[in-house]
Amino acid sequence: MRSYSWSEIRRGVAGALLVAALAHAAALPAQTDAPADVEMGAISGSPEGPRRHFRLRNPAELGTDEAERIYRIASASLHAGYAASGLEEARAYQGWRRFNTAPYLSSTHGNHYINNYVNPPGGAYARFEKAGTLPAGTVIAKDSFSVTETGGILLGPLFVMQKMPPGFNYLTGDWKYKQVQPDGTLLGETGGAGAERVEYCIACHLAREQQDHLYFIPPAFRAAGE
Repeated sequence: MRSYSWSEIRRGVAGALLVAALAHAAALPAQTDAPADVEMGAISGSPEGPRRHFRLRNPAELGTDEAERIYRIASASLHAGYAASGLEEARAYQGWRRFNTAPYLSSTHGNHYINNYVNPPGGAYARFEKAGTLPAGTVIAKDSFSVTETGGILLGPLFVMQKMPPGFNYLTGDWKYKQVQPDGTLLGETGGAGAERVEYCIACHLAREQQDHLYFIPPAFRAAGE
């Protein structure tokens, strides 16, 4: 897997740019460049050590039905792109339980619409704030897409938290963070290649140290039951 240039990262995707333009209920052919109305926020920090996710300015605000409709169209492309990374979680995550009822807009994830999938070892996630400390082997995967004000759709990254065995990293609560771009290129992972590019994940989640470093789905979007 090749490394990114910063200009590619700034445009929201890396490697072969994957942009989906959706009109009504039909998927149009993928474009080779970003829609003209795409504007990414200013860099925060250095290119190799950003302080936050790369951010789309002025995202469209979708109703839950519209967000879900777009996700159903885009989900196969998202999965295929991430799976090109060769990571098992990228191949498997759409077979896990999704804990949100519809994609929700997350300003902390760069103004992407995201979904929360968790593998079976992390089943206690269903209790949300009462989940306690999740066991080693838990993987939380969040796929994403962005919607511009004029309806352009960008396929976004896959955000991954993987609970490692005790002693992996005291500061992270033994979580490993990974980010996979929509062409399958690994942007970075804790303790591995590009680790400095996901350092901001550690800093943000450290604020939830008393809840196993976890943030949870907004209550209005939580799937019922355990």
